[in-house]
Amino acid sequence: MSEPNPNEERSAILSARDVTKVYRMGDVDVHALRGVSVPLYEGELMVLLGPSGSGKSTLLNILGALDVPTSGQVFYRGDDIGAKGERELTQFRREHVGFVFQFYNLVPSLTARENVALVTEIANKPLDPREALELVGLKDRVDHFPAQLSGGEQQRVAIARAVAKQPEILLCDEPTGALDFKTGIKVLEVIDEVNRSLGTTTAVITHHAPIASMADRVVALSDGMVARDETNADKVSPADLTW
Repeated sequence: MSEPNPNEERSAILSARDVTKVYRMGDVDVHALRGVSVPLYEGELMVLLGPSGSGKSTLLNILGALDVPTSGQVFYRGDDIGAKGERELTQFRREHVGFVFQFYNLVPSLTARENVALVTEIANKPLDPREALELVGLKDRVDHFPAQLSGGEQQRVAIARAVAKQPEILLCDEPTGALDFKTGIKVLEVIDEVNRSLGTTTAVITHHAPIASMADRVVALSDGMVARDETNADKVSPADLTW
């Protein structure tokens, strides 16, 4: 990996600036983030790396407006979204951000197509649910219920649901955490394909260091602070990952 050129002009679609997050646990203050500044650049695939408790999920939730910082600012295309009200934040999430979590959160009584349609029905310029499922390699599973799908297939439905509204930003929190290695690679291939084919700016949280090899850029957190922020000169495809 090589250090990024500080003089390189790049467009940050989303950025956290000097963000802190403090949780009150009884009589104790827990500092989840300690002055974190992280940009997410247009069109890149960034991996956010670090052990459990390092602040990765907290940062991702703040970037995606699922949570608010104790102090600091979050900018979307130069606009301070931290100054917005809840209604505007809901609109921001709905129109601009797709989320993928470790657990799939599919509706058991709905088919894969119907689960994806839950999002497309409220999106401005959605993909057709079948098109979204084809993108993640599930064109033959559109009428299957979650119980009829493997864990990896369910996660791919979750990814299809997230990208079907064609968000500018895709935020993935440990998307392979509940999967075995082989299945996890398939899910990472789907995320990589979405980033390349749709140009979706993507951030992936993981504690598996080898996954960083598929990223354009790697940001490592430790104890709520940025320990490393590097571009990846030797990016590899997910199929070549080992861990």
